[in-house]
Amino acid sequence: MIADRSKGSPGAWLRAGVTCLTVFALASCAGGPSQELKTVEHVDLERFMGDWYVVANIPTFIEKGAHNAVESYKIDEDGSIATTFTFRKDGFDGELKTYNPRGFVEDRQSNAVWGMRFVWPVKADYRIIWLDEAYSQTVIGRNKRDYVWIMARKPTIADADYRRIIEFLDAQGYDTTRIRKVPQRWE
Repeated sequence: MIADRSKGSPGAWLRAGVTCLTVFALASCAGGPSQELKTVEHVDLERFMGDWYVVANIPTFIEKGAHNAVESYKIDEDGSIATTFTFRKDGFDGELKTYNPRGFVEDRQSNAVWGMRFVWPVKADYRIIWLDEAYSQTVIGRNKRDYVWIMARKPTIADADYRRIIEFLDAQGYDTTRIRKVPQRWE
């Protein structure tokens, strides 16, 4: 279930959950490349946990207008991934939004394929398709190539790294003209 802590009413949570469920259900039915998106060979989950700044993405409807977007991961006792996604809506001083989907590692051999649950029982496709050796930059993709997230341990990455990732995504079948940088400004 989506938890938007900036709006405390259960009705707001329910509306957000129904909206997300609808969007992800429609996205899962949408046509797209049929070839499976290749993931990285192996992810050390302990090293992957922690904060990741969203540097750029093809945004979902929730993320449009996001500033200072950060995704945080923590392994829970049951092995699932407690996730906290926060950002400021429509500006650096905008309303703080917080969502708490839960990740489920679906490929224990690689740890690179997850199901990300925003609303029960739907698990959205989540694939770690690029990860540098230092675990400082990563790319999360989906088989449908409809959404993508370029993330880093710092709010920005070098222009050369960004270009290399965009070229990689183009080679994977993504429409890279849809990728937008997420404004990041931290004091």
